[in-house]
Amino acid sequence: MLLMQFSVAGTDFPPIHTWTPEEIRAHIAFMGEVGAKLAADGELVDGQGLAGPAQAKIVQAGTASAPVVTEGPFAETKEFLAGYWIVDTDTPERAVEIAAWISTAPGPGGAPLNMPIEVHPVLSTPPQDL
Repeated sequence: MLLMQFSVAGTDFPPIHTWTPEEIRAHIAFMGEVGAKLAADGELVDGQGLAGPAQAKIVQAGTASAPVVTEGPFAETKEFLAGYWIVDTDTPERAVEIAAWISTAPGPGGAPLNMPIEVHPVLSTPPQDL
């Protein structure tokens, strides 16, 4: 699983809401190309961009009958999950290669963002002794 974690502290480019419409279109087109290429290569399981923190909720089972729902993640963290891809690759090295490519998504002025992309292997269920 490849995670695009956005961090205000870890970036040297302005927030996307300040980009020009052309810059936003170029960024979205690049992400579309990533999805199309991975799908054509049979490596894409799923991938989505995610809404910003203002629309996120944190849900926890409560001691009463209703769950506890809070706004989040909190703005103080200045980090949020911006998108993800689940890929099925032959090697861990290929997943790293894809993550590096995604990291080059264009930003303001068309320059690569070089955003960090986390790579997390999805674990399989351990064998069950019956």
